[in-house]
Amino acid sequence: MAKITPENDLEIRRKHSGSHIMTAAVQKIYGDSVGLGVGPWTDEGFYQDFDFGATTLAENDLAKIEKEMGEIVKKNLPIIKVEMNADEARKICKGDPYKTELVEEIIARGDLISFYYIGESLDKAISVNLCAGPHLEKTGELGAFKLMRIAGAYWRGDEKNKMLTRIYGIAFPTQEELDAYLKQREEAEKRDHKKIGKEMGLFTVSDLVGKGLPMYLPKGNIIRTELENFIRHEKEALGYSFVTIPHIAKKELYIRSGHLGKYDAMMPIMKDENGEEFVLKAMNCPHHFELYNAQPHSYKDLPFRIAENTVVYRNEKSGELSGLLRVKGLCQDDTHHVIRLDQIESEIKMIHGLMQKVYSIFGFDDYKVEISIRDPKNKEKYFGSDEVWQNAENILIEQVKTWGVPFSIEEGEAAFYGPKIDIRVKDCIGREWQLTTIQLDFNQPENFDMDYTGEDGKKHRVVVLHVAIFGSFERFFGILIEHYAGAFPLWLSPTQVKVLSVSEKHAEYAKEVVGELKAAGIRAETDDSNESLGKKIRAGKMEKVPYLLVVGDKEVEAKTVSVESRDAGKLDINKLDDFIVRASEEIKNKK
Repeated sequence: MAKITPENDLEIRRKHSGSHIMTAAVQKIYGDSVGLGVGPWTDEGFYQDFDFGATTLAENDLAKIEKEMGEIVKKNLPIIKVEMNADEARKICKGDPYKTELVEEIIARGDLISFYYIGESLDKAISVNLCAGPHLEKTGELGAFKLMRIAGAYWRGDEKNKMLTRIYGIAFPTQEELDAYLKQREEAEKRDHKKIGKEMGLFTVSDLVGKGLPMYLPKGNIIRTELENFIRHEKEALGYSFVTIPHIAKKELYIRSGHLGKYDAMMPIMKDENGEEFVLKAMNCPHHFELYNAQPHSYKDLPFRIAENTVVYRNEKSGELSGLLRVKGLCQDDTHHVIRLDQIESEIKMIHGLMQKVYSIFGFDDYKVEISIRDPKNKEKYFGSDEVWQNAENILIEQVKTWGVPFSIEEGEAAFYGPKIDIRVKDCIGREWQLTTIQLDFNQPENFDMDYTGEDGKKHRVVVLHVAIFGSFERFFGILIEHYAGAFPLWLSPTQVKVLSVSEKHAEYAKEVVGELKAAGIRAETDDSNESLGKKIRAGKMEKVPYLLVVGDKEVEAKTVSVESRDAGKLDINKLDDFIVRASEEIKNKK
């Protein structure tokens, strides 16, 4: 969820007020007995959880709720904050078990209890909702809005609790902005990676295997392998050494690193027959630290760059899982730079160069930078002293300034062991995705006693950079499916060329052409079905194959091909050798 800043304050007030105005409309239509769960703003819009009791809400009910919201907006009613003591708060929430539960937690913490009501006064309010804010001053300031969909949501996200009805909505200052958003959303739905992934046979999720554990089908595995080979080649060219670690470790490793206790997505502990306790790895860094410590190092060995494309396991909540974008098992392109203090600047510069090269290949030329620092009000959540954190945060800020791009400071978003740089890219329809992460870590080297022998013959503490360029292959793959709408560039396409025979008598020559393409390292196949050429061409286009080569009487006689490009239409190329040169160059240059 976005943090409130001077720049986004009004946007967040609008979203949050949309949730409260929607609640008022629901209570007007369905009565005050409707239970109210949580109703926050989100990065995209807002939602509210309701308990409608025996009433079942359907998508077509959203129209009448919207209409009632419009009436509330027209009345331009005040949205007013009121603070209450414990007894007053309990009285207001009486009969609503959800708000009562939240109020009792606030009372136990000793925090301020505040409500927002819509109306001229509390006793004449059309809705009263437990909330810390912020909100607009009047309902008429909401702007253009729309309710988007209905979903189920367990109370407090716990599957043991009751399933509530969640209504999602959005709000914008103007109708034009709302229309632009809806148009983008319509395009995004066409590009849904789950839909395209199924149509193209790229990946699958089995209920028996488990939600959040996607499996790659042959065509999808080709793309994933190409991505893995690509990033491995780029990293090896920069001096990274690849390593391999196990997928589990004794729990003590993660107690030492602090993950077991400070990271809430760790998988449950398992025991072996000897009673030793192990955990599936959620992070690779503790293993990599032990790899570094396996041998002594001098200042000449640094930077020590190790890399691995390996799966980690996160105990994500089932309601948050989504195709390839949010999973329980994710393969990271993980790297760790073990360096001297004087090498921080040059290493981050190198990482920035790698990042830019990768982004340019995929067309992610528009990106923004966020520097995540610790929450100064909750220092107990983090390892290390004030001095260490201040130094690390300042270093990252100064480094990003040299990039010449705008950046923001995100308070409270740092890892518990150090601040980080997060990169958000824009895809071809303007959506933002978080990709690369660069974390600066002075604290884990202390935990794992990581040092090197300096020129002076003395032991010195190292510094660690935690880096992932893609982030995870699953998420990056999902983003690429939507970015390209399944029309992958030639080097990534599972089938790069499909050879289409006009009739059965041309099938043998089509197979010869496929053989020559494969010999040149091009992924090719033939369509030797009994369908007409028109249907074969349509099928190839539906499969988003980059090149279709047609062979008929003329081509068989002259030993040529007729070439049609998915992106450029019919090409003036007839000789197979010329096409192979063109395609090979395109693959090599990753155009």
